[in-house]
Amino acid sequence: MRAAQPDQTASSARLRAVRPLLWVAFAALAAGAVLCVVGWYGISGERFAERQLPYLASCTVPGAALIIAGAVLFTHGRGALSTARVEELYELLVTAGTPPEATDRQAPVATSGDSLMIPGGTLWHRADCPLVAGKPEAVPADARILATGDLSPCPICEPQSTTTPPPER
Repeated sequence: MRAAQPDQTASSARLRAVRPLLWVAFAALAAGAVLCVVGWYGISGERFAERQLPYLASCTVPGAALIIAGAVLFTHGRGALSTARVEELYELLVTAGTPPEATDRQAPVATSGDSLMIPGGTLWHRADCPLVAGKPEAVPADARILATGDLSPCPICEPQSTTTPPPER
């Protein structure tokens, strides 16, 4: 656990380093928007094009440039923020290790030796398979149908692994 502490503080530092970049992006976007509004207001008050050019050159063009720069910074900051968060989650996952129940083989779903089928179905099951257990329409599997291969073994209870089709009657 102690070895994970420097990594977690490093990822936290990366997260903190990204936040000022996002604030700069918001400031550039806001300043660009204000400059564009001021430029538009100045241009709209002038009748002649030669009197509109100073507003265009001093407010509208720099405002548009600030909006583009702010959008680029914002996109870069969001990408860096996402990367830092993914790295932090990966470090937490690595330090947590593999849970013990993930490595244990699960117990079989069904263990009965009796075989059942549903008339009109495509699978045959063990009697205690959750897909047929308690269903009144489930009937004992017919050996002739199983021998023809019309029914496949159930992938949930895997009746072939420990049972054989019932003998013919």
